[in-house]
Amino acid sequence: MPNANEDTPTALSQVQRRAVSELLRVSPVADDLARRFQEAGFSLALVGGSVRDALLGRLGNDLDFTTDARPEDVLKIVRPWADAVWEVGIAFGTVGCQKDAHVGDAVQRFEIEVTTYRSEAYDRTSRKPEVSYGDSIDEDLVRRDFTVNAMAVALPEKEFIDPYGGLEDLAARVLRTPGTPEESFSDDPLRMMRAARFAAQLDFEVAPEVVTAMKEMSGRIEIVSAERVREELNKLLLSAHPRKGLGLLVDTGLADHVLPELPALRLESDEHHRHKDVYEHSLTVLDQAIDLEEDGPDLVLRLAALLHDIGKPRTRRFETDGRVSFHHHEVVGAKMTKKRMTALKYSNEMIKDVSRLVELHLRFHGYGTGEWTDSAVRRYVRDAGPMLSRLHKLTRSDCTTRNKRKASALSRAYDGLEDRISQLQEQEELDAIRPDLDGNQIQEILGIGPGPAIGQAYKFLLELRLENGPMEHDQAVAALKEWWATQS
Repeated sequence: MPNANEDTPTALSQVQRRAVSELLRVSPVADDLARRFQEAGFSLALVGGSVRDALLGRLGNDLDFTTDARPEDVLKIVRPWADAVWEVGIAFGTVGCQKDAHVGDAVQRFEIEVTTYRSEAYDRTSRKPEVSYGDSIDEDLVRRDFTVNAMAVALPEKEFIDPYGGLEDLAARVLRTPGTPEESFSDDPLRMMRAARFAAQLDFEVAPEVVTAMKEMSGRIEIVSAERVREELNKLLLSAHPRKGLGLLVDTGLADHVLPELPALRLESDEHHRHKDVYEHSLTVLDQAIDLEEDGPDLVLRLAALLHDIGKPRTRRFETDGRVSFHHHEVVGAKMTKKRMTALKYSNEMIKDVSRLVELHLRFHGYGTGEWTDSAVRRYVRDAGPMLSRLHKLTRSDCTTRNKRKASALSRAYDGLEDRISQLQEQEELDAIRPDLDGNQIQEILGIGPGPAIGQAYKFLLELRLENGPMEHDQAVAALKEWWATQS
């Protein structure tokens, strides 16, 4: 891949050297595929995010290619070569395949997408792009979202193609569009969210003219399907710098359309009624939750951290003593979380997990200085269920006070609660709290068949278990019979 020119700044030379190294690594599979396209009379180029990531020194094994071959021709070329082929995106000109190839002494698996040169634009009232195929790579690159994604490397000769200055923008860490941002966002309004996502993923700045267009065109995002919006939001939240992307969504007005609960957290205050900036607090809680992650990005935890206080605007009350209260905001917030996540088409399981964390995020504050009974600790564990580890992280992250003494006291108190939980888990198997008698035993002891009474008896025994801990079999039987005698 040739240098841009002798006057190119050192930063550009550095990114090109990184790209050469990355491209050499994937050459065995990329060049092999390119030769097959050449033999069939077609061109092939590495394109978009793959070139960008190569220049950043972070190219993975997911490779994107573009070609002048039509999808049916692409299928004829890749089917004899790939280990697996899929046609999920063929309506949009994309053929996917998988290839295991030797790279050095190891065999690596590559996930590959080959897309025919194309242009696409949205009808102003349509949620789906209209796809038409192009005849040149320049025509294909101009329809890409940002200049840093509008570069290509023609294979196998490795000719660098950069008609829109993507290399310079990459070195400057800035996001611009190949054409005007208004044209780009009109073609696909989701690109406005992608600007926020790439800012968060790459820690890039967004060019002023792009930000201006996002503000002016933010309402256009409403023609994009909820599923596509959700996927961009997820990628943003799972990025290295989600606060940066979220701030851009709020500042441009995009959040008003896709996540209105977030800008609503910017509550006004006055000299008589002071309270914490809930919006900034929520972003700080998100940052602190990320710091506590142990096994990589956790979308459930990050969503819960971001949304944990969204019930505050609806529950705000000005008290006579000058304080501001938000009574039951966790309950209201859990309902709002469920409604918003449902609108964004999240899975039922994720909606349940995130809304449960929002509902429980204040529970710890009833712990005070450590006066919780064993019964209260058991209920805390039971109510959290499989979310207990995440609840620990969310609760600790929710402390954003600058008062070091107060922060230290809260941390010690939660340390104490976790110790109590660990002790009871060892003694009582808290992770699987259930009554001391099962349904079959209840039926046998009471001499009754299946029916509502079994459920009522089970619930009674569960409450007894939570209140008193494990019971001996004979004690449980006696307690059940005593309860049954009171039922008429």
